[in-house]
Amino acid sequence: MQNWKQNYSSFKQKKTHEDPTIPDQRSEKPLDPDLKNNIKAISQIFGEDADLVVRNFRVYGLYDAVIIFFSSLVDQNQIHEHVLKPLMSPPADLSTIPEERKDLPDFIWNTTIQIAAGNRTKDLNSLPLALLEGSVVLLIDGMDQALHFNLRKIEHRSIEQPQTEQVIRGSREGFIENLEANLSLLRYRLQTPDFRVITAPLGVRTRSQVAVCYIEGIVDPELVEKVMKRLSMINTDSILDAGYIEQFIEDNPLSPFPQVQPTERPDKSAAALLEGRVIILVDGSPFSLIVPALFNQFFQTIDDYSERFIVGSLIRGIRLIALLFSLFFPALYVSVISFNPELMPTEFAVAISGGRAGVPFPAVLEVLIMEVFMEVLREATIRLPQMIGGALSIVGVLVIGQAAVSAGLASPTTVVIVAITTIGSFATPAYNAAISSRMLRFPLIILAGCFGLYGVMLGTIVIVNHLLFLESFGVPYMTPYVPTKWRDLKDSLIRVPLWWMRRRPSFLNTQDPTRLAHELPTTYSDQIFKEKGELDEQQPPHNNDPSRGSSR
Repeated sequence: MQNWKQNYSSFKQKKTHEDPTIPDQRSEKPLDPDLKNNIKAISQIFGEDADLVVRNFRVYGLYDAVIIFFSSLVDQNQIHEHVLKPLMSPPADLSTIPEERKDLPDFIWNTTIQIAAGNRTKDLNSLPLALLEGSVVLLIDGMDQALHFNLRKIEHRSIEQPQTEQVIRGSREGFIENLEANLSLLRYRLQTPDFRVITAPLGVRTRSQVAVCYIEGIVDPELVEKVMKRLSMINTDSILDAGYIEQFIEDNPLSPFPQVQPTERPDKSAAALLEGRVIILVDGSPFSLIVPALFNQFFQTIDDYSERFIVGSLIRGIRLIALLFSLFFPALYVSVISFNPELMPTEFAVAISGGRAGVPFPAVLEVLIMEVFMEVLREATIRLPQMIGGALSIVGVLVIGQAAVSAGLASPTTVVIVAITTIGSFATPAYNAAISSRMLRFPLIILAGCFGLYGVMLGTIVIVNHLLFLESFGVPYMTPYVPTKWRDLKDSLIRVPLWWMRRRPSFLNTQDPTRLAHELPTTYSDQIFKEKGELDEQQPPHNNDPSRGSSR
């Protein structure tokens, strides 16, 4: 898109201290002083749209004029009150009206129209875009320029609790489909003049407003440049959701692992900005995209930082165990049953053999059938209305599971294994990361059924190598584990106390690496760590504002 290319070029030139002026290569067409010709040109572009309103009237009772707008996009009460009413009422002193037509736009703009956002133009080709963005266009006979005022008004739902990222302790606000409302939620949390928002339309036909947000002075300019460059390379006819952009900008689109983190939570987005990341918002989507996104992010929630560090670390560990269960448990079960039963205690092996006595299928086929059943049940539960979906899940788990055992389709042990695996996958906070583990579970089960534990090891090696190969906006996906960033391990598998996380993540190359001011009073815990020689971080040379305090 031309707008994003201009933004990207302007940002790049600004960084290199070059002239940011970019020539507009879009063709321009001057307005015709004849009012009828301008109306005809605009009407030909939109055809016979039912919601296109062309209202003729006389400005101050003297000049023929017309306002054009889409009734479905604008606030018509404001048009009546702040555009038509003052324009159709002549001023108290008629001598103040300029005699020359060329001076009329200045007079109307300065003395008559009571709207804050607006613009003037002599380019006829810019008027259709202004109309589609929710502006009201004013054309006056004999004038070679038009005025347009932003009176956009789109109905939207109220701010509610996020449905996909619920927390026990934290904000109950979530993003909605309105971009302005989402930006206001971020500005409410980031009351700093360094918060930057760059917006431009994307999508040839949808022209969806896309916003890139970051905090100047913290974020690495190279990261912002990469984001804007990738957005400028998108040339598609429609951007209907943030997921469209995610698929265009990720480093490796063929990987099952997500390299961009979507979230409905404004507090999570604000925390990402304060760490030095960049977020992308799309008008019409309740999700923001956080970049870069690394492997360990998908198992962290905002709860981890609201609770005390011991509780947060414990819950994070439980999520990791649940991930391992959901990924490896069925494959290990199949490999042990099929190839290495001697690894189980004798009593347990006898009990499993007794349970599988009436099952006609091999263990690998039995597990695959049950896994497919569970995936179908999960998908149906999501798509159905909430009340029906809840009833279906109970029927599916209790009735179908028991019926499968009674019918000899599966053993009780297999039902338990599949149930634990499914519950483990639901413990992963990120929906797209949970889908990845469910996808990889099937090839691991097949490898276990063919080669036993050797197959599980082979599959694990392939997955780990793939993870090590991935990058997200130039950052290795397995950071801070590989390559090892000792300082960033404080917020990885465990979450150390907030007062110990003085620095922002090192792999983000932030301009201001410190987020916890050293001017804060030294705590008792600091004294303990200093006495033990474990608090060895040195004060970096910086000009931070101590009032910023800790972000997270």
